Amino acid sequence: MKERETFGSRLGFILVSAGCAVGLGNVWKFPYICGQYGGAVFIVVYLIFLAVLGLPILVCEFAVGRGSGQGMGAAFERLEQRGTKWHYLKWISILGSYLLMMFYTMVGGWMLRYAFQTAAGGMDGLGADEIRNVFYDMLGSAPEMAGWMIAAVVLAFLICGMGLRGGIEKVTKVMMSILIVLMILLALHSLILPDAAAGVRFYLVPDFKLVRSYGFWNIVYAAMSHAFFTLSVGIGAMEIFGSYLKKERSLPGEAAGIVLLDTFVALMAGFIIIPACFAYGVEPDAGPSLLFITLPNVFNHMSGGRVWGTCFFVFMSFAALSTIIAVFENILSFYMDMGGWERKKAVRFNLVLMILLSLPAVLGYNVWSKVQLMGEGSTIMDVEDFLVSYNLLPLGSMVFVLFCVKKNGWGFGRFLSEVNTGEGKKLPNASWLQIYMTYILPAVIILVYLKGYYDMFREKGMVTLVSWMIFAVALLAVILAVTLKGAGNAAGAGKKG
Repeated sequence: MKERETFGSRLGFILVSAGCAVGLGNVWKFPYICGQYGGAVFIVVYLIFLAVLGLPILVCEFAVGRGSGQGMGAAFERLEQRGTKWHYLKWISILGSYLLMMFYTMVGGWMLRYAFQTAAGGMDGLGADEIRNVFYDMLGSAPEMAGWMIAAVVLAFLICGMGLRGGIEKVTKVMMSILIVLMILLALHSLILPDAAAGVRFYLVPDFKLVRSYGFWNIVYAAMSHAFFTLSVGIGAMEIFGSYLKKERSLPGEAAGIVLLDTFVALMAGFIIIPACFAYGVEPDAGPSLLFITLPNVFNHMSGGRVWGTCFFVFMSFAALSTIIAVFENILSFYMDMGGWERKKAVRFNLVLMILLSLPAVLGYNVWSKVQLMGEGSTIMDVEDFLVSYNLLPLGSMVFVLFCVKKNGWGFGRFLSEVNTGEGKKLPNASWLQIYMTYILPAVIILVYLKGYYDMFREKGMVTLVSWMIFAVALLAVILAVTLKGAGNAAGAGKKG
């Protein structure tokens, strides 16, 4: 049996894993919702939920990966107790990884296109309406969108094809290092713009009027949701890197480093965007309009705007590509671990497959724009994002947690032994921790899951809301049924294989 690859350095593991966690949501969502929900009040609540919600799930993913030495295609089968059916749930990871990449590759293509166009001076001298038209003209052109999407897919798979150390680790370390430097430079530049102080106050100073306006519990849920989704946990994109990790260091400290780096990027994104928007009197919107309409307009008003705009979109391209590379590696692992494929064969097959699977999201903005499955004005990308973000990520995260702590899964004792192997911070072997991870943490995940459905469909009419909530509960029931099956006869059974 071929020996499994491992990371060449601890720094490589942290930067590659952080590259997966650092996504576009860190930039186009976090600064906006932070200011919207009371500045520093939101940040404090968000950091608490990162520690009590995001960090334990991340540790679970890494533990399953390192303990099994396999990607999600074979990890549960390696660790589960005899007579249980946890391995059926690997399809959450498989489907989730493909669905995420079916639209994320397109958005990654947008970043590459804007980096190229800004560097070439294509935005110079354009007014606000012209900048808006540039974005919507791009969306309306299927060939252009497809071309940049293909560029993102090919570039990421070429890096994956070079292997873990020679490709993914080597390239991602460079990308993440440049990303961090660019963020610091962009943030420092934003802080010296006129009226930047007003933007910093909006971003960081507690605004208790906003707390009263939105309601404290709405702020708590917003912070909890963002803490949950920011780390890209639930579909095995982190688990695969745990499977490449040596046992020299314990997992809590490694996971904490990744959480801190992801948080640093999110906070720095706010220092880049919010002061710049205040300096030039534009609304710091959340979503694609912020990146492709608002910020290019801001850069056009700056001295040296082409340079700063190019740096920003290069940074965004690296943020997108680091996530794409990580999830592609997870996809490749399915074929290498389940089917025994060579890496290059898996790359060739999936390169073609991923381009084909990404086309519906591209066409959903132009040729297939009348396909509006989520309601008027929605796109195919919205459907794919909904299936991943509101379904597979939370349900997959719950599966990881329950698998690690339940007797008919891996078992809390085995999980804890794996987590604490090596030097560094340890998790306590305490009953309160087991109770928290067995009951409280899954309950919080279920709350996030069901509340997400409610918020998504509450404005679409009661019949629609009830119908989708029934679907959500049914899907949750199926997952729970699989996780509970075999509980009676798993006690005392040995591990498989």
